[in-house]
Amino acid sequence: MTDPSQIEAIESEYRQFELKDAWNQEYQRIRSEGSYDLPCTEAKTPANRNLNRYRDVLPYDHTRIVLKDHNTSYINASLVKVECVNRSYILTQGPLSHTTPHFWLMIWQQKVKGIIMLNKIIEKNQLKCYQYWPLGECDGGEDTMVFSSVNLKVDLLSVSHHTHYNYSTLRLTETSSGNSRLILHFHYTTWPDFGVPQSPEAFYKFLNVVRASGVLEPDVGPSVVHCSAGIGRSGTFCLVDSILMMLSKGLCGSGPGKVIKVLLDMRQQRMGLIQTHDQLKFSYQAIVYGAHKLSEMNGKDPCEESSSEEPSLADELPPQPPPRTDSLTRSMIESQLAKELEDGQGSDTAPEENDEDYEDGDAPVRPLPAEPPTDGSGPDTSPPTSPDYHNDLCSENDVRRRKRRERTAATAAKVKAMVEKQRVNEHWQDRKRLIMRPISLCVAFVVLSLGGGALFYRYFHA
Repeated sequence: MTDPSQIEAIESEYRQFELKDAWNQEYQRIRSEGSYDLPCTEAKTPANRNLNRYRDVLPYDHTRIVLKDHNTSYINASLVKVECVNRSYILTQGPLSHTTPHFWLMIWQQKVKGIIMLNKIIEKNQLKCYQYWPLGECDGGEDTMVFSSVNLKVDLLSVSHHTHYNYSTLRLTETSSGNSRLILHFHYTTWPDFGVPQSPEAFYKFLNVVRASGVLEPDVGPSVVHCSAGIGRSGTFCLVDSILMMLSKGLCGSGPGKVIKVLLDMRQQRMGLIQTHDQLKFSYQAIVYGAHKLSEMNGKDPCEESSSEEPSLADELPPQPPPRTDSLTRSMIESQLAKELEDGQGSDTAPEENDEDYEDGDAPVRPLPAEPPTDGSGPDTSPPTSPDYHNDLCSENDVRRRKRRERTAATAAKVKAMVEKQRVNEHWQDRKRLIMRPISLCVAFVVLSLGGGALFYRYFHA
């Protein structure tokens, strides 16, 4: 049951930070206290270095996810637990092209039911994550992806587009046995790198959609949460969800500092969670907003707010698509890239709330006049019925559809080119390492030989 004094304690702490403009100061304190000198031995081995997206974001040895029955046991992923509310998350980096099979093997072995993705594929004209799940042919991708090295394949069953997020139902199949499971993929599409969501309300709605699906519950495997590095946006999501769960169970206490304490505990399980003072501030804002919504519901589970159309694993069936009026036509690729690639600015700001696209046939056309008064008075406002009007209407729709298809094809081609460029670059880096290793050994041998010769000469001519 929600305790108003616990909500007031967190809100009071937020007001104090805001009044003193102390967010950056508090964040620097967290960075200082929460930078733990814990071993990351496995992540730093030469064989595993190229499996890390960022060289300074590594999993600790004591919480890293260990892959089984594969040529490597390593993946840049950490198990983060908040035991007082029975929450478990796997925080991981956005998969690289060559670590995507490892990613899906982890999903299979850890019995994961939900993937929560908080970044876009391309941000600020940089590839921040490999396209690791099938987009579907209608969105310029594939319906199936096969990862033969780990005996797994992924099929796209359905996808629904919303203003701030998309969710997809995937089927993950172990090809050697034929066994399969449903995986729900939640993609928050308007959260910029090193930034914050557009509003606490939009984030809270997304969180409730995830909660309502059941993928965060303790009776299923831990949910995978990732952004690009798996620490900033991922840490924010897990902190807000955990604190709101604690508030709903009355476990926060009425004293200050509970949010910071939970964050520091989580930082002992994966380094660097929450990357900016803005993300820390937003965490408080989202917690305060969610806490008041929780209070309004008299302690009910906040996921009860979610629509019945949202995905659920209760019956192991894919979710029904949303009503047409609630869906967007822009493909998943376009929603991630159009702002950056078409404008050429590479900006990473979230779109305005009313900045929407429409499905083919739903594009706004000439508005129809209002119904004429029932008493017969007033001018005749009935819609025109001439053939020219309808021909123009059809022509406009055809042009819109054609342009939309052209945009989709163009952006898909650019994504493919960027992915190929990254693959070539990774291949070259691997070759460079292989070439430089024997050269380094030869140089070392020559240096040692010359040094030894010099010592020999000085010894016998002293």
